[in-house]
Amino acid sequence: MTEHIIAGIFTGTIWQIIGDTSPFGIFILIILALMSLVSWMIIFYKWREFRAVDKAGLLFSEYFQHSSNIADAAGRAKAASLSPLSRIFISGFEQLTALKELKNEAGKLQSRVVPLNADDFEIIEMTMEKTLTEEISKLERKIVFLAITGSSAPFMGLLGTVVGIMNAFWSIGQRGSASLAVVAPGIAEALLATIVGLGAAIPAVIAFNWANNKLKYINDRAYGFNLEFIARAKKETL
Repeated sequence: MTEHIIAGIFTGTIWQIIGDTSPFGIFILIILALMSLVSWMIIFYKWREFRAVDKAGLLFSEYFQHSSNIADAAGRAKAASLSPLSRIFISGFEQLTALKELKNEAGKLQSRVVPLNADDFEIIEMTMEKTLTEEISKLERKIVFLAITGSSAPFMGLLGTVVGIMNAFWSIGQRGSASLAVVAPGIAEALLATIVGLGAAIPAVIAFNWANNKLKYINDRAYGFNLEFIARAKKETL
C-alpha cells in the first residue's frame, strides 16, 4: 500500500487519494503543508543569514587582529555591521572610550593621570557580554518554529493516520464488507497523513540541530573575541 501511494505521487493518483480524504484529513494535510512551507522558508533564510554573519565576522576578526590598536578597528566595525562581533566591539569600544573620558576628567581635577582599574574592565566586559546575549537572541529568532514543527508534525500526521483508519473501519461497518475497495481509501488517507507528517518533521529537526550548532559556534567565537578585546584594552592602557 505504501509503495502505491509513493508511486501515486508521480502518476497523479495522489490527487485521487486527496479527493477521497475526509474533511478532517484535508485539514490536517493543509496544516502540515503550511508548517513544511514555513519551515523551508526559515531554513533558507537562516542559511543565508548565517553565511553572511560568518563572512562578515571572519573579515572583521582578521582586521581587528592585524590592526595596530583598538581605535583603528572602529571604522571597520561599522562597515561589518552584519557580524555580531562588530556590534560587540562597538559596545565595548564605546564603553572603553566613555570610561577613559571619565578618568581623564578625574585626572584633571587631581592633576595626575588616573588609569583604568579592574572594576572598569569588568564593566566593559559585562557590557560586551550583554551585547553578545542580545545578538545571539536575534539570531535565534524563527528557529523555535523548526523545533515546533519537528516535535508536533509527526503527532499531527499520526492524528490523520488514526482518522484514516477509523474511516476504513467505518466503511467496513457501513457496507458490511472488508474488501480492498472498501478499506483502501481510508488506509490510503492514513498513510498519506503519515508521509506528509514525517516529510514536514524530518527537515525541520535536521535544520534545528544545524542551527543550534551554528549558534553555539557563533557564541563561542564571540566570547573568545570578548576576551581578546579586554586583553588588548588592558595592554594598550598600561
